[in-house]
Amino acid sequence: MLKHTEDYILSTEVDRWLFHADILVDKAHVVMLKEQGIIKKDAAAAILNCLTSLEERSADFIEDELPGYEDVHTAIESVVIQEIGEDVGGRMHTGRSRNDEVATCIRIALRTELFELLRAVNGLRRALLEKAREHLDTIMPGYTHLQHAQATTFAHHLLAYTDALARDFSRLIIAYEHTNVSPLGAAAFASTGFPIDRDRTASLLGFDAVLEHSMDAVSTRDFIIEAIASFSNLMINISRLAEEFILWSTSEFDFITIDADYVTGSSIMPQKRNPDYAELVRARTGTVYGCLMSGLSICKALPYSYNRDLQEVTPHLLRAVRTTTASVTVMKGMVEGLEVKLEKMEKQAPVGFTAATELADTIVRETCISFRTAHKIVSALASSLRDEDWDWDRDWDSQRIDELTLKITGTGQKLSDTATGRELNLNEKSVKEALKIASNIQKRNVKGGPAKKEVKRMMQQREKNLATDEKTRLEKEEYVKKSFDLLEREVQRKKRIVKLIKMNR
Repeated sequence: MLKHTEDYILSTEVDRWLFHADILVDKAHVVMLKEQGIIKKDAAAAILNCLTSLEERSADFIEDELPGYEDVHTAIESVVIQEIGEDVGGRMHTGRSRNDEVATCIRIALRTELFELLRAVNGLRRALLEKAREHLDTIMPGYTHLQHAQATTFAHHLLAYTDALARDFSRLIIAYEHTNVSPLGAAAFASTGFPIDRDRTASLLGFDAVLEHSMDAVSTRDFIIEAIASFSNLMINISRLAEEFILWSTSEFDFITIDADYVTGSSIMPQKRNPDYAELVRARTGTVYGCLMSGLSICKALPYSYNRDLQEVTPHLLRAVRTTTASVTVMKGMVEGLEVKLEKMEKQAPVGFTAATELADTIVRETCISFRTAHKIVSALASSLRDEDWDWDRDWDSQRIDELTLKITGTGQKLSDTATGRELNLNEKSVKEALKIASNIQKRNVKGGPAKKEVKRMMQQREKNLATDEKTRLEKEEYVKKSFDLLEREVQRKKRIVKLIKMNR
């Protein structure tokens, strides 16, 4: 076979990723084969000893020996046979196929990556909550259509991201649960005639259950599609935060300074602080989308059961999960090191007449006219003030608010006469209060609003939710760890029993 033809069928990067998972699968399968009486004690011990030795020299094996084989599964079996002979080593593959072996290894490897990503997501949630706690009183403009809309607080703004990430965590947990089922024992697709115990291998490998139907077990990759879709949703959310950091760090906004570890300079412009890390998060969101589309396209319309096409899905999974985890980790670092320019944010909060909605609400409360009518009056008022070249960008100090209050009560009365045919009789004190941004925010104390009391309540609830999610993550990790510990004890026990038998002889 020509060299380029051989290379075409290889999946070297994925094979390196799956090596440790394959060793675990081999150990669990051999332990089960011995317990079921399918292979003898001596054979099981010899195979397990060989697998342990191979695991101990994994770095050299992966680098030097693995590239000489079609895939990692063939490589490990071939080395076992070379070292202990085919009559013994050749028994390791009894009752299974490469199809169920590969599917099981992918799930184990993905599970490990999901644990790391879940930790990273919760780390970012915690960083956002801590930054929000520092900025409960930091006033800033809120935006719709990237235009000044209404004032809010930086804490309220950041909590929106913690909520989105909480949903991402929930999606990842569901993806984990659909991943953590064992296909081992399905063999090629029609199971096996040997009396294997699929529940036993599932338990030893830390799976929550057996993926029962043998055809479905070897040929489905829906768990990969679901996982990458979850990564894509997560990347959407952190790309929005990355984009806001990019905007807010510009001279036009000047709301924040990104930590020096997450900016780069220019080869020609000495003063530059380019937000390259945030830009790469934004760009790599597209990378993860591409992985999702590739996975969907490859899996589309494949007949049952196994097809070699499925080999092409795994590299996209690996790229997607590692890109996502790295991106979340980078965003955590940016949040932690973020310098917020409080005075600049607060100065910009009233710009663009962000108090307009509260003014309309005040008119409704004071005069009992409908909100829609009040909306028309304030809209006409804003247009009238623009026609007079009223400078919205000037500092909104107490004198400025007094000037605007007089204009609003006068102009508003004229506009009301036209709109409603009756006097408004606006209370100057109420108008002045509506124009005060801090007071404006505190009035919005409804559930989910930006008032300090409500934001503090939400933060406390989010901290509890995060603690619950962390407990869930830790419990799942601990279950897998205990399963692996049990597997290793069984491996050692079976090796020890054989040694004792030989000594007694």
